[in-house]
Amino acid sequence: MNAPVRKGRKYDQVLEGARSVFMREGFEGASVDQIARDAHVSKATLYSYFPDKQSLFLAVITHDCEMQARGAMSEDIVQKPVPEALYAIAHSFVSFFLTGFALQMFRLCVAESMRFPELGRAFYETGPQNAQNQIIAYLETPRARAELEIEDSYVAADQLLQMCRTDLLLKRLFGVVGDASEDEIDRISREAVATFLARYQRRP
Repeated sequence: MNAPVRKGRKYDQVLEGARSVFMREGFEGASVDQIARDAHVSKATLYSYFPDKQSLFLAVITHDCEMQARGAMSEDIVQKPVPEALYAIAHSFVSFFLTGFALQMFRLCVAESMRFPELGRAFYETGPQNAQNQIIAYLETPRARAELEIEDSYVAADQLLQMCRTDLLLKRLFGVVGDASEDEIDRISREAVATFLARYQRRP
């Protein structure tokens, strides 16, 4: 199921309405009628963009994950000194992992992946896999390679992402704690980068 190519104000309304309903009702509980009402569009308009609920759900996931990846790897960030760039990247991902949207989409995709494997696959490809590919691309830039000694960029990127998830993510997923504070996000990000640099930074 490919996301539609047409964009515009109505398209954005549909995505926003769908995001709201999926977050509130889950995938199974969400109805096209409710999405159309929340988006303030007709069902005909909704179907002109998306043939079914699954394609709409995939579009919401893809849109938000791509927006996150672009923010984490903006030109301003990748031009920073390597330790600062790694911190900015880690901070961006830690912050995103702990958002209500990311947590709810994770729960929904895990819950529906047995019945709709394409949803789980799409979430993995546009979310975790895309994040890892973005970090790999950064680690292989001339600036990063000059300061980091990395034999396997895939493993290194995976290690950085795993350190960004931490136990706090599980606590948020299971409702053990509420929203993370900026101090907690900063601490996790700094510790992840410090550990990463201790392993990969080139020695004089």
